[in-house]
Amino acid sequence: MATYTTQLEAVNSMLGHIGESPVNSISDTSAVPVSVSVAIAALNEVSKDVQSEGWHFNTETDVKYSPVGGSITVPADIIQFDPIDTSLDIVQRGATLFDRKNNTTTFTSDLTVNQMRLLDWDSLPEVARRYITLKASRVFQGRIIGSRELEALIARDEYVARANLLESDGSTSDRTIFDNYDTSARVGINRNYDIS
Repeated sequence: MATYTTQLEAVNSMLGHIGESPVNSISDTSAVPVSVSVAIAALNEVSKDVQSEGWHFNTETDVKYSPVGGSITVPADIIQFDPIDTSLDIVQRGATLFDRKNNTTTFTSDLTVNQMRLLDWDSLPEVARRYITLKASRVFQGRIIGSRELEALIARDEYVARANLLESDGSTSDRTIFDNYDTSARVGINRNYDIS
């Protein structure tokens, strides 16, 4: 049976990296030491940073948005989106989509996109939780203590955790080298096939 790292366990791991005692709760941030508040902030910041890279676990494809009152509003937890129709030039301005080609926020038809969603801690796979915890530990340690030796020790584990996350992401997404435009374009260049 899988046991997932809770946010409390992640924060306690971060505190352990700087030699502080674990806490029993992080639900009331006004009742915890300053270092715990800094750890929580670093964990949330790093989680956003890591998820913004775009992973198979937080990417959704072929999501349809319908205009309401002529405009399309994107949910607050969407980090990035890309319209399927490449002839469109749509950007996000605040929570509203903007059509740069026609210089308008008015849409008359549905829009289908691929998007990245910012997931809360409990929705993350364990391999992502591990990497985020270690990266946040390194950042947190740098803000509180600033020890290069501790940073190097944490960084070793962080690199392994990132490699595991990349491996897991590649396995679950079933990507090939041809999923990358640059690679697939180069493979087809200067091919002189002799058909005779």
